[in-house]
Amino acid sequence: MKVISVYGYSKSGKTTTVECIIKELIKRNYTVGSVKDIHYEEFSIDMEGSNTDRHRKAGAGLVTARGLYETDILFKERLPMPEILKFYDQDFVILEGVTDFEVPKILCASSVEDVVERMHPSVFVLSGVISNKISRFKNLSVINAFTDIERLTDLVESTAMDWEPV
Repeated sequence: MKVISVYGYSKSGKTTTVECIIKELIKRNYTVGSVKDIHYEEFSIDMEGSNTDRHRKAGAGLVTARGLYETDILFKERLPMPEILKFYDQDFVILEGVTDFEVPKILCASSVEDVVERMHPSVFVLSGVISNKISRFKNLSVINAFTDIERLTDLVESTAMDWEPV
């Protein structure tokens, strides 16, 4: 599988960029998975008092919630990205908001100041809100995911890191 990450500040265009890339990769006949890193400290699907919460409190080490249209396996810990990727067998996995895993990255930003503050050597292209303001930043292209998704996805195809779960 091939893996990239899209990161940046809130409201910088990350989710929109991820959506556009996923749609274009699928249009190119690839299978695609995604991982969304949530930075909200209070986030939990396993709500206090729910049946799954009660199972865990009774001592279950791993809890699964299986509905009619969805199955959620609830780990009560933050798994490292290599462990998460073991669950995927798609051609591409697009990570959103993941900064602690060394893969090629798309930085979404709203301003040049955001770019300067969040820049990392693994960034291969810029996108998001800033693409409405500039077309280049130093040696990097700035590509609008709405108006030039083919070019952005070409870069994703050629730059994404090959990842084989161990």
